This record gives sequence, C-alpha cells and structure tokens, in this order.
Amino acid sequence: MKEEQHVTGSHSHTDLPILIVEDDAAILELLEEELQEAGYRTLGVGSAEEAVVTLSHSEVALVISDVRLPGMSGMQLLEQLRHEGSRVGFIVITAFGTIDQAVEALKIGADDFLTKPLDLESVGEAIFRVLENQRLAERLAQDEPSGHFHGIVGESETMQSLFHDAARLANSDAPILILGESGTGKELLARAIHAESQRAEAPFVAINCASIPSELMESEFFGHVKGAFTGANESRQGLFQAANGGSLFLDEIGEMSPGLQAKLLRALQEKMIKAVGAEKEEAVDVRIIAATHRDLEQEIESGNFRSDLFYRLETFSLRIPPLRERQGDIERLISAMIDKHAGAQGKSIERIEPLALQTLLDYPYPGNVRELENAVMRAVTLAENGLLSHTDLPERIRLHGQEQRGAARQIETGKALISSGKQSWPSLEEVEKRYIQKVLEATGGNKRRTADILGIARRTLYRRLEEE
Repeated sequence: MKEEQHVTGSHSHTDLPILIVEDDAAILELLEEELQEAGYRTLGVGSAEEAVVTLSHSEVALVISDVRLPGMSGMQLLEQLRHEGSRVGFIVITAFGTIDQAVEALKIGADDFLTKPLDLESVGEAIFRVLENQRLAERLAQDEPSGHFHGIVGESETMQSLFHDAARLANSDAPILILGESGTGKELLARAIHAESQRAEAPFVAINCASIPSELMESEFFGHVKGAFTGANESRQGLFQAANGGSLFLDEIGEMSPGLQAKLLRALQEKMIKAVGAEKEEAVDVRIIAATHRDLEQEIESGNFRSDLFYRLETFSLRIPPLRERQGDIERLISAMIDKHAGAQGKSIERIEPLALQTLLDYPYPGNVRELENAVMRAVTLAENGLLSHTDLPERIRLHGQEQRGAARQIETGKALISSGKQSWPSLEEVEKRYIQKVLEATGGNKRRTADILGIARRTLYRRLEEE
C-alpha cells in the first residue's frame, strides 16, 4: 500500500456515509481515515453479518467490501443485497483478484472491483465514479433527457412543437387523431400521450383495425355474451372493457367498417357500449386515441368514412412529420437506436464508421423511423469489435449512398470543366468517359472498386469501357 497517496473526493457527492466491510482492522482504520480526510462520512464493520445489521437500520451511499470475510463472503453480501432489490453502490476489494472473479462480481451487480495491495488513489477514483453514476441515474429517472418525450427522440422544431401539443392534449379526455405516414411512430406517440395523462396508471390497449376481420370487429371492440353467435361458447370482454379507465388506441382507423364507425361514434358521445347479444348497455370510461396514414377527407368523399366520426376525432389532431422533414433529428435517432439495440443484444458499440454515418444520414427513408430502426438493428447485430461499419448496413442503403456520391462527383467534374473557361465544351458522353478513366487510374485498374465508386454494376462498367 502506498502510504503517501490519499483518497481524492468531496463530501458534496453525498451526505450519506460509506460503509466499509473489512476484517483486517489496520486496513479498515486506514480506509476510514483516508475517506474522512477526503470529506466522506464512514461506517466500519468487520463482517458481512454486521454489514447486514447496519444496512437494516442505516441508509448508506456506498458499500466497500472485502471478498474474504469471516462467515458470509463479500460476494454473498452483494448477492443478498441485489436479491433484495437494493441498488446501493458496491465496490468489491480482494487480495486474490482474478479476471474470472472480477467478471463474476460485476455479473452479480458490483459497480467496481479493486485488488490488494490497494492504491488509495484508485480507491478514490472508484468511489467518485460510482457515486457520480448513481447521481446521474437518479437524475435521468427524474428528468427525461432534452429532446425526448416519453422515449420519443426529437430536437427539431417540428418535433418540439409536436411534443408541446401532445403534452397539452394529454390533460384532456377528448379523443385525439394522430396522422402520419407508415413508420413515423404513431403508436409511440399514443403511448406517450397516455403516459403523460392522468390515466397513466390505467390500461393502455392498442389494436390495429386493419388486422381484425370485419365480421369479428364488433365482438372484438364491445365483447359478446355466451351464445351470441355460433362459436360463442362463453362471454368475452371487448377492447372497451379491457381499456376501461384508461386509453384505447385504434391504429389504422380508416380500415374500420362504416357500421362499426357508427357504434364507435355512439360510444364516444354516450360513453355507453353494448356487447354483441346483450340486452343492456354498460357504461365505459375510455379515452380514444385513433391513428391513420390515410387521407380521411378523401375517404369521406369516397364513402368509406363517416364525416361525423371524422369531425368528432379531428377536433384534436396531431401530425407526425415524416423523417425527411426532420433531418436534424436523424443523427440523434441513430445514436439512441445504437444504444438501445446494443444494450438489448449485450454488445458494446463504441464507434460508428464515418462513411456508415454519412450513408445513414443521406438516405431518404420512405419507411420513416421504422425503416431507420430496422437498418440500425441489423447493423448492430452484424457489428464486430465495437465498430459499426459501412458494410453492416442494408444493401439498399449502401447502394443509395454510392449513387449519391457518384452523382456528386460527376457534378463536381462538370463544374471543374465549366470553370476552366474553355469555349469548346465536351459532350456529356466525353465527360463520362474521362471520369471513368480517371477513377480507373486512381484504383490501379481495379474494375470492381471502380464500379463501386461510380455506383454502377460491373457489367455496366465493362459495357462503357467496350464502347470507347
């Protein structure tokens, strides 16, 4: 142990004491002195059993425990605390440190792992790091990050305006109509509105109207009584009863039959429903959030959607912009999605290749956020060694990027020729030939690489070369 070193820290990190569990009295005394000098309060015990008693009546900021203790080990103490649901910070110290033991401690839930002989500066750094991580976790639990609305990412002006309107409407019980192209995240917004509302603790029930056969829709929505129709061998609750007190999300409401639209309108107006085969109506308390990618006004003109239901829903409508209208959000979305899917797969993605990022940023995403997320999930799955590379992206996105870069280079070549001031302009065909030759020279005659740079198939390149 390096006696001249001191634990660095600040009592501002926490007002709670640090519990030290160490059966070596000399080490326990030294650690307590060093931590107190650094501004921390401490509690010292000589066994895990004493630690359990102390923790039963005292709140602590952090536990520092030796692994080898008389009776219960430090690892067993950690395991017991995590089993009981305690998230108190925990640093394991041992004189018999091995990689396997470190990994095991971290799997059980340790926040850090130190070995004897202790370097007191390292102890101080570990304490600071664990307490800072705890503070950050608490802050994130209380305050959602900037640019987020219940998990939806969006810092662009259009998305911030949408979040503001959604938060205001959440406090009302009026029905809401969410408009947007497929893949924009209409259900995510519906869930966010529910989470923001006073109904947040009640059920959120989601159904895609396009997925229910028309002959079963009424039973699905309002339930049925036993014997109501062939196969109705027992009574069954519908979606309205399941969502009672909460929110019912009707995705693709434009697919709902006109007959059911009339019954939905009555349920909205009267807050009463009638199960199929039932004699009496029953009261329900459900907030309707509907969504569609269709132009409902056009559907009204075509006779497919009731105008009275549309006007009832459209009073409070929200439009989610397609991804092409929120370019400024794409990089942040990519980052959030990488973290999400890497975490789900137990992987660590530390970097994204610049070409991969630029390719993702340049793609138009006709499938909107859903398409971007699928692309990122695939790339994370294929990524190796902590790097998400260009080759991990779906082929259609890579090919679009090649076409974009090829077109940009051709434009720059044309600009250079024009700016040269020559009065005799070469034809487009001549410019193309010169450009192909330049790229071919730059690649040392590698036709595969040349075709990739030009964004064309190799057989197209061979044909162009044969034409010269």
